[in-house]
Amino acid sequence: MPGLIETPAQIWLAVAPVDMRKGIDGLSALVQQALGSVPCAGAAFVFRNRAGTRLKLLLWDGNGVWLCQRRLHRGHFIWPRHEEAVFLVTEAQWRWLVAGVDWQRLSALPSADWQP
Repeated sequence: MPGLIETPAQIWLAVAPVDMRKGIDGLSALVQQALGSVPCAGAAFVFRNRAGTRLKLLLWDGNGVWLCQRRLHRGHFIWPRHEEAVFLVTEAQWRWLVAGVDWQRLSALPSADWQP
């Protein structure tokens, strides 16, 4: 993540939608209780609203906590459908996700029965 925020070691997506009224304390509690992680371990945790048009990123950088929000004006963020509570993404997948691109299709392997 270029700019003021250093690139975290890991970027975790919380699969279930959350109430976007939650702030640092509410999302930190969610990371601990629902996701079973430690919010101050250096990983970024990303949450989305039910409509998929807003994201919140929670990141502890060793000195304080960042809480950033992003909103799409058209379309929605492509989110994983996964059985686990959290889903790990790479930095490249993260860049595509926040741009509103279907990052899961970009990283998918071609089908075995595909013929050129």
